[in-house]
Amino acid sequence: MSKKLTSEELSNLQELNNSFTQSKVKLGDLELQKTEVFVKVQQIKKSFAELEKKLIEKYGEQSVINLQTGEVSEKKE
Repeated sequence: MSKKLTSEELSNLQELNNSFTQSKVKLGDLELQKTEVFVKVQQIKKSFAELEKKLIEKYGEQSVINLQTGEVSEKKE
């Protein structure tokens, strides 16, 4: 004896399965975006370190730079 879901049961089951699949795809997309942002942050940190090294060589280790004005002053003890 073979049994069959009602059309309503089948429709509900298919709808839930589709929602589940779409949610898994969205999670995968978010994970990819997270990885891309992480890589970008690493690149920014590397660029920052390279610039910082150049500025230290030019202005000295005790220099403080005002990021709004670009003014360089000596670190106050």
